[in-house]
Amino acid sequence: MKKLLMATAALGLMAGAGTAEEVKIGVLAAFTGPLESLAPPIADGHELALKEASESGLFLGGSTITAIRGDSTCVDAAAATAAAERLVTSDRVAGLLGPMCSGATGAVVQNVSVPNGIVTISASATSPALSTIEDNGLFFRTAPSDARQGEVMADIILEKGIDTVAVSYTNNDYGKGLADSFAASFAEKGGTVTLNAAHEDGKADYAAEVGALASAGGDALVVVGYVDQGGSGIVQAALDTGAFDTFVFPDGMVGDALVANFGADIDGSFGQNPAAPGEGRDMFAAMATEAGFDGSSAFSAEAYDAGALMVLAMQAAGSADPQVYKDKIMDVANAPGEPILPGELAKALEILAAGGDVDYVGASAVELIGPGEGAGAYREVAFEGGELKVVGYR
Repeated sequence: MKKLLMATAALGLMAGAGTAEEVKIGVLAAFTGPLESLAPPIADGHELALKEASESGLFLGGSTITAIRGDSTCVDAAAATAAAERLVTSDRVAGLLGPMCSGATGAVVQNVSVPNGIVTISASATSPALSTIEDNGLFFRTAPSDARQGEVMADIILEKGIDTVAVSYTNNDYGKGLADSFAASFAEKGGTVTLNAAHEDGKADYAAEVGALASAGGDALVVVGYVDQGGSGIVQAALDTGAFDTFVFPDGMVGDALVANFGADIDGSFGQNPAAPGEGRDMFAAMATEAGFDGSSAFSAEAYDAGALMVLAMQAAGSADPQVYKDKIMDVANAPGEPILPGELAKALEILAAGGDVDYVGASAVELIGPGEGAGAYREVAFEGGELKVVGYR
């Protein structure tokens, strides 16, 4: 794979030298695969921020931003790598937004981002393993690590008086990482996991997997899977056999497709996904509605924030060269500085151009910690009357 570090550096330096240029940014999302129903609002979230910054006329001396999409699938690391390589080597993007899924993200960071010196910001890759990936300071995520989600999920379950659960997880980095994190936290807090077993996506029948889970027992079934794939297959098999009637759904299962698939059959079930309350989320939701997409969809707000952080870091650096602006991402994401909410990117770009500081709060109350990942706020949801309802935040 050719390394285009010098080419992207040249692009960035030109854009930062007072000459208006076209800055290309890649948008990698799982448009096909087990999370394809969540991909459009995530990609739209990325692109809404890029469009807002570009149309302000204040980005890097009047430079414009062009978003170029690539399909990272979700579970096909080779396809994700190929899509990222095309964006870098053919389209010559100055940064990558995405991919969505943890395995694809790890592959892209190791095989494309690091060799080519390209900044990559994912809004939805949550595997704890990504916290320690060798990234040369090029990888960030507005989503929190599943090490945190495992703790939150354990707390929610125990607070509902449930102390024994079975766990079925999709057999990949995301599934195993979250399942193991949850199991450790649940046990530490006094709960019992009767069985922690993997399932494969793409099967027509999950009766055997559900049979083993039912034999192990538990007052609820935790489904760490994908709503458009094996996760829904596990739920359907459990409902068909009467093995479980209460389910716990983490982020990969929380979406409109879950309600469309099961309606009132999963009433009494509950779950969580990364999200933060507040003025920023409400502002983003209104902006998304005006733009024609669902801003309440999982990780859509985090996607807008990822796009915003990338362009604000470029502005703070005065360059679209990833080797330069990568060092500004943590600065624009955190205090000190003027708080910036969705729809205020022009204000932020103006402040940065004048040499000031911003604290990007955004749609998901952005606070990047440690290796450049979200600190971790979660939306708690419940399924009642065939509908998904938000019942609180943690």
